[in-house]
Amino acid sequence: MASTPFLEKVPLRFEQVNIREDGIDTVQFLEAAKGVMYMFDELGSAAFAPVKSDISGNITKVTKKYESDKVRYDTLQKIVLSEAQTKDRTATQGLLWLKRGLDFAATAIIKNLEAAGEELSVSFSKAYDETLKQFHSFLIRPVFSLAMRACPKSTDFYNKIGGDSQTTKDELLVWAKALKNLISILDDFYAKGKFDKGL
Repeated sequence: MASTPFLEKVPLRFEQVNIREDGIDTVQFLEAAKGVMYMFDELGSAAFAPVKSDISGNITKVTKKYESDKVRYDTLQKIVLSEAQTKDRTATQGLLWLKRGLDFAATAIIKNLEAAGEELSVSFSKAYDETLKQFHSFLIRPVFSLAMRACPKSTDFYNKIGGDSQTTKDELLVWAKALKNLISILDDFYAKGKFDKGL
């Protein structure tokens, strides 16, 4: 059991998600992804509501597809491969945006943990520029910029999730890096199959 209260609250940690030969376990990935929404709750600002809503909506899209045939769609890759043969690519698009949102969150946390003394607002802004910004229109970008400015102080955030200790930070870094690994696998899969084309 993790000593960090935030990580004790998440349904499943990213480092526990099973990566099989035929892909990433669908149920485990979606359960772990819900933990990122808890993280945005801990940031404590209504400005993050659009980010959280986007992640939640995309989890729902992928979940709906999985529940239509739990045996057939037991990995994320199987869902995407199946939809590639049809006109309805709702789950493929949902997973595409889900991984983008999760990448933003993971990148922000890793940047903050690896840059001692940097405020969350700076880390989240840098992460946004590197991940989501390129996919957002000029209408959406100000919404996210507002959220970046609403970040609490780093020390307040870490105290809230489990104490501003090295143990808390070490566990959070393992969690975020495990998420980045899963995203990297999905990025490669999408790129090789050109599954993001037209989405």
